[in-house]
Amino acid sequence: MHSAPLKLVISGPVGAGKTTLVQTLSQTPVIATEAEASEDIGKSNTTVAFDFGTLHLGGHDVHLYGTPGQDRFSFMWEVLCEGALGLILLVAGDRPQDFLHARNILEFITSRLPVPFLVGVTRQDQPRAWAPADVALYFDLPAAQVAGLNATNADEARDLLAQLLELSLHASAPLPERTLP
Repeated sequence: MHSAPLKLVISGPVGAGKTTLVQTLSQTPVIATEAEASEDIGKSNTTVAFDFGTLHLGGHDVHLYGTPGQDRFSFMWEVLCEGALGLILLVAGDRPQDFLHARNILEFITSRLPVPFLVGVTRQDQPRAWAPADVALYFDLPAAQVAGLNATNADEARDLLAQLLELSLHASAPLPERTLP
C-alpha cells in the first residue's frame, strides 16, 4: 500500500533562499509560480503562490512547498502549512533588517498550526552575516533549532531536512503553545 506523501514547507522573507532550497532538495523539476515583482523587493522576480518539488526519502514521497515571502501573500502561508510534517523558516544571515518580518511569519504560522520548525540561516558566506547562535538568541530559540546553511549545497540542505524530520518525530504529541516575544 502506498502511503500519502509527507509535506514540508519552506517559508521566510523575500530573498532568504526558499526557491533555491526547494530546487536543491527536489529530485524532480520544480514548479515555480514566479512573476515580475510589482514593487522594489531587491530582485526582479518573486514567488506569488508557491514553489513545488518532490523527493523520495526512506520509502516516502516528500512534497516540498516554498511559500511566497511578501505579506500580501500571507493567506498562502496557512494554506500550505495545513497538515505539514514540518516547517523550515529561512532567513538571510546578512539581512538582519528582515529578521522581524521572519519572526512575524513564524508567529503567524505557529500561532495557527502546531508545526515543528527549524530556522535556517542562509548566506553564511557573506561578510557580516549573523551566526546561527546569534539568530537563535534573536528569535529566543534553543541553538539546536537554528542552523546555518548554504541553500545551494545539497549536503547541507539534506542535513537540515534530517534535523527537521528528527524534530518532527519527537514532536508526535502536539507542541506546547509558544509565542515569540
